Amino acid sequence: MISEGLVSLIRTESVGDVLVITLDDPARRNALSLDLNAELIAAIDRAESDSSLSAVVITGAGPAFCAGADLSQLGDSRREGLIDIYAGFLRVADCALPTIAAVNGPAVGAGMNLALACDLRIAGASARFDTRFLSLGIHPGGGHTWLMNQIAGLQGTIAMVLFGEVLGADESVAAGLSWAATSDDALLHTAIDLASRCSRGGRQLAIRTKATIRSTALMSEHSRAVSEELETQLWSMDQPEFAERLRAMRAKITSRPDSAATDRQ
Repeated sequence: MISEGLVSLIRTESVGDVLVITLDDPARRNALSLDLNAELIAAIDRAESDSSLSAVVITGAGPAFCAGADLSQLGDSRREGLIDIYAGFLRVADCALPTIAAVNGPAVGAGMNLALACDLRIAGASARFDTRFLSLGIHPGGGHTWLMNQIAGLQGTIAMVLFGEVLGADESVAAGLSWAATSDDALLHTAIDLASRCSRGGRQLAIRTKATIRSTALMSEHSRAVSEELETQLWSMDQPEFAERLRAMRAKITSRPDSAATDRQ
């Protein structure tokens, strides 16, 4: 099991079956450096391999969630350097476990990519979503426009990426970028409480359901989604969690007075 630990640029803590990953480089506003990326990737790898964990929450040590990528580390090959900088949030995007970004402050550029790579975003009052690529004279990268289109739609993407709109917490909810907004003090508790619900049907069910949601989102026909879900639904009915809940449901029904009266008739 992953216990509470401290590494140089990331803190990890298990809260029940939820792993909380905190980017912890506040002096650099949690910018995505190569070292921070390596630790983030390792934390996600450990979470996936730990059967006691069912979800991941990612947040930042104040005052920022993540101020973007450290472009000073690109090295001699800009192409390879950019790919290395993308590696951290791309690993989050590929995480088999459900993920929530608890956005506690500005999420800028590649820092927005990190938030967008999570399955859900909860915005604290101090959250700011700022793509900022064009303001820096650089084209968006890391699949930013695709992520934005998937989550905020074409018009939201154009408003933020092309026209430089910056959204606060409540605005991000209205734009469909965040699921909910809350106070900074309640942010982490809200995200952990939400994440902990993923395991209500068992860890593997959460993992498989997340995979199905992503798969069916790309389908154009309802019938394909029906077929896609069928095999996994059948698998779930053979799992001990379903059998236990079915027994409990039947016991509850048979214990009702009206049920007993029906049996006597």
